[in-house]
Amino acid sequence: MLDPELLERITARRAELDELEERLAKELAEVRAERDELAVAERVLERVSGQLAEERASDLPAPGQVAGRAVMLIPHREPGVEESTLPPDYQRILIVVRQAAGPVMAREVGEAVGVDISVRAKLEPLRGKLVRLVDRGWLRKLPDGRFTSRL
Repeated sequence: MLDPELLERITARRAELDELEERLAKELAEVRAERDELAVAERVLERVSGQLAEERASDLPAPGQVAGRAVMLIPHREPGVEESTLPPDYQRILIVVRQAAGPVMAREVGEAVGVDISVRAKLEPLRGKLVRLVDRGWLRKLPDGRFTSRL
C-alpha cells in the first residue's frame, strides 16, 4: 500500500510544476510576441531610413542643363539646408568671406581662392558666384559692392 503522505507530496509537487509550466508558457508567449513586435519595428525603421536617405539625396543640388552644359544649382539658404549641399568652390567662397575681417571685394575673395585677379575674364565668373550666393541668401552684398556673410 502507498503512503498517503508521499502521495500528497507527489500531488502537491505536480500542482507546483503545472503552475510553473503555465507561468513559463505565458512568459514564452510574451517573449515571442515582443520579438515579433521588434522584427516589425526593425522593418519599419529600415523602410523609413531608406525613405529619409532618398529624400536627403533629392535635397542635394541637382545638376541642371544650361546651353547643353551640366551646371550645379545653388539651393536657397533655408532652415535645414546646410552649406555642405553647396558645391566645394562655393563652400570655399563662403569660408573666405566669413573669415575676412570685414566686408570684402570680389578681388580679395579671388586672391584668397587662387583666381588670377589680373585677368578680368577670370574674376567675373567669381563675381557671378558671389552674386548667386547673395541671391540665394548665403551672403549679403553691400551698396558699395563689397560682400559679407549673413548674420
